Amino acid sequence: MAIERQTLRTSLAVLTGGVAVILDSTIVSVALHELAIDLGTGVDTIQWVSTAYLLALGVVIPTVGWLQSRLGAKRLWMAALTLFLLGSVLCSFAWDAPSLIAFRVVQGLGGGVMMPLMTTMIVQAASAADRTRLMTIVALPTAIGPILGPVIGGLILGAGDWRWLFLINVPICLAALLLAWRWLPTGNAPSRVRLDVVGLLLMSPALVLLLWGLSNVNNGFSRTDVVVPLITGALLLAAFVLWSLRRRGSALVDLEVLRSRPTWAASVLMFLSGASLYGAMLLLPLYWQQLRGSDALAAGLLLIPQGVGSLLSRTAAARLVDRVGPRGVSILGFVLVGLATVPFAFAGAETPVWPLMAALFLRGLGLGMVIIPLMTVAFTGLAHEKIPHASIVTRIAQQIGGSAGVAVLAVILSSAASRTGDLAHAFDVAFWWTVAFTGVAVLVSFVLPSHTPDEPPRPGQPQRTGVPAAA
Repeated sequence: MAIERQTLRTSLAVLTGGVAVILDSTIVSVALHELAIDLGTGVDTIQWVSTAYLLALGVVIPTVGWLQSRLGAKRLWMAALTLFLLGSVLCSFAWDAPSLIAFRVVQGLGGGVMMPLMTTMIVQAASAADRTRLMTIVALPTAIGPILGPVIGGLILGAGDWRWLFLINVPICLAALLLAWRWLPTGNAPSRVRLDVVGLLLMSPALVLLLWGLSNVNNGFSRTDVVVPLITGALLLAAFVLWSLRRRGSALVDLEVLRSRPTWAASVLMFLSGASLYGAMLLLPLYWQQLRGSDALAAGLLLIPQGVGSLLSRTAAARLVDRVGPRGVSILGFVLVGLATVPFAFAGAETPVWPLMAALFLRGLGLGMVIIPLMTVAFTGLAHEKIPHASIVTRIAQQIGGSAGVAVLAVILSSAASRTGDLAHAFDVAFWWTVAFTGVAVLVSFVLPSHTPDEPPRPGQPQRTGVPAAA
């Protein structure tokens, strides 16, 4: 059965803009050294080009549900996309490090709205029958963005100026704006939902502090700029949880959606998949560069097999979800990721390259596979108006999971290297920890539904018998 034409148009319109955001979040990572030299500053300062972007995401993500209710999905999407485009252009004209950092905040505010909104709009537009197939499209940039971003960044730096890292977003964003204007439905009239000010003052600072603390972990957990933000952020997050459960549907982010077992299980697995994906994306380039002597571009090119694997597994994963259910596909995907990471836990400086590239291809197959069932079942049984809240929760889980994975593995790699003086052994230890992350994910996957979820209730439709409500 073909996907409805309007649903497909909505998906392609928002996906075009989403590609720019996901690539941008990783494409700059290979340019920090060049940026520091060109702008005449140190690595500790230029690192804020990435950190400021990450913190801007944390500020705005919790507000997306409220903004959507006030502006409508189409208006909000086009406004956020325009803001991201403006930030990209401004970044290309940055004259020093502080100006570039400030313009990256503008980018991050736009991108932070777009990512959860992209998922919300597609899920709300699709029927359950279409959703699994659509997730193969939606998961494409999420799966391969962190892999292809450094490669594209390396190619741009090799051919021209670093400013093109940001200007490359301009044609993509303009095309996305045109598609959004023509294809996105106007939707329901915006409603005057009151902003949960207390929730905002608790949730946004909590995410910013947690992400900031995790970004400072490279040199250990005992530093003041790690301990204080993490503890303060955790306390604010706990306070928000209590506040949200008290206010229920009127909270900034309605955590009642986590009463749905598929939603909380998918959120936990998004956290673990973020840790496994982004944590390994720290280790793998460092392995090729520090242990094998590759330059940044070569390290990025060596990661292409993982991206190819992620691309190829999407369609097969969608078919498997229909046949064996989300639980089976998630277990299979995480097992494949774990097994394909094991060769790196035994690899040294002289290990042949081709077996490792084959392992990366298999790892990509697994990573591409697990995204499909998680994005499919995360909204099972939720009413239409609850979908934005579930989208925000899963996005936050993946964002914090990615930051936590990078932070933990950076500390493990650094401490193992300083303790033994053997860099190869340090990488072995860190990769074993990555395998452990996937092992935990395999266990949590058993909580997922064993069959494809039923059709969620639409506006104006009565809820189906046997489909539990989230709240």
